[in-house]
Amino acid sequence: MKKVVSDRRASLDEETEVKPALRKLAEDEFRRGASIPVVPFPRDGAEIPDTPRLTLVVGDPDVEWSGGGSLRAQIAEWTRQRGKSPRLYPGALVWCLKKPGRDLRERVELWLAWKRVAREVAEGTLGGEFDKSDRAELQSKVKDSEEAAKDEVWGDYRFAVVADGQEADRLKVIDLGAGHSSSGETLCGRVIAALKSEALLNESVGAGYIERNWPPALKESGAWPLASLRQSFLNGSLTRLVDPDAILKNKIVEFVGRGDFGLASGLKTDRSYERLWFQELVAPDEVAFESGVFLLRKATAEALKSGVPATPAPVQAPAPGPTTTMTPAPGPEPRPELTPGAPTRTLRLVGTVPPEVWNRLGTKILPKLRTGSELRIGLDFSVTVKAEGAASLASELRQVLQELGLTDSVRLE
Repeated sequence: MKKVVSDRRASLDEETEVKPALRKLAEDEFRRGASIPVVPFPRDGAEIPDTPRLTLVVGDPDVEWSGGGSLRAQIAEWTRQRGKSPRLYPGALVWCLKKPGRDLRERVELWLAWKRVAREVAEGTLGGEFDKSDRAELQSKVKDSEEAAKDEVWGDYRFAVVADGQEADRLKVIDLGAGHSSSGETLCGRVIAALKSEALLNESVGAGYIERNWPPALKESGAWPLASLRQSFLNGSLTRLVDPDAILKNKIVEFVGRGDFGLASGLKTDRSYERLWFQELVAPDEVAFESGVFLLRKATAEALKSGVPATPAPVQAPAPGPTTTMTPAPGPEPRPELTPGAPTRTLRLVGTVPPEVWNRLGTKILPKLRTGSELRIGLDFSVTVKAEGAASLASELRQVLQELGLTDSVRLE
């Protein structure tokens, strides 16, 4: 029988039998009990959706992760880009990749060989006499070889890769270690557990965490636009959440009702708001991730609720345009007024900025510029894409502008 199995294994077709079986087995194991979306074996970055929800991307069994080389560069590129368009939510992707070696392929080949032999015995085409006990033993061999192949999926897919701005190529690799299909957990759960153990993922978020990570530029105003708050959980600035939109919406309702934070919308010229919620029930529909809706620090909400004059207006991103002017923020020391005839000098920053430091411009350079006067910031982005992808990219850009509240001040040409 062993010789027959060996012969059947040698006759397996790589393209029509082995590879399809490898992929199906791996996909079935990753989808079994999955609590987050699974994207199996993408052929290019465009096949991976750009969504804020945590998504598990499974590498093809033919692709082996060695820690570097062209595969690492490709994973980095597909994490940053979806086709020709930059991803809005690169931090939501979690790659799971196979270690080098033929162990999984050999287990699958042996399983396929036993299945073929069992089928031939059942059909009576193998020849020879097989009694009931022989047939039962044969079915046991098929089952054992299938379980061994499943175990090898767990053993081979041992590397998780996620976006991390602290790394040189913005990728962090986690070794999942050895695993076993009968351990009582799922492959998806195993990856999520590893992210949690590395402090890269949380199921929820507390009021204290948000307070500790309140942006310094927004502490004086005490108001954080919800669009900006949400983005901080999506771009790697704050912890990953399994489903950021749902979790943040539910937690903000809880925070406001408990009095940890306030919620406001409709900023008026006197720095008050058209609507304010604090220590009261707020409808989930009111928690909109828009630039005109704000999470308020407790002291700010209490002051507004009691009628005390509000703190300075929230610091918001300037509406882009060729002559946008930002009011200088007060510094630690009073700055002498410029008198007519006093010598002045105008400084300009001109050049290109690499993508990895875009987010830092707002916290590093703009506060320095605001110590002067007549600050003007222009906006001129231009990108060339394939004609067939232009409409999709334009739609995504309009959606982003709408989320940022810039549709009236920035036009797409």
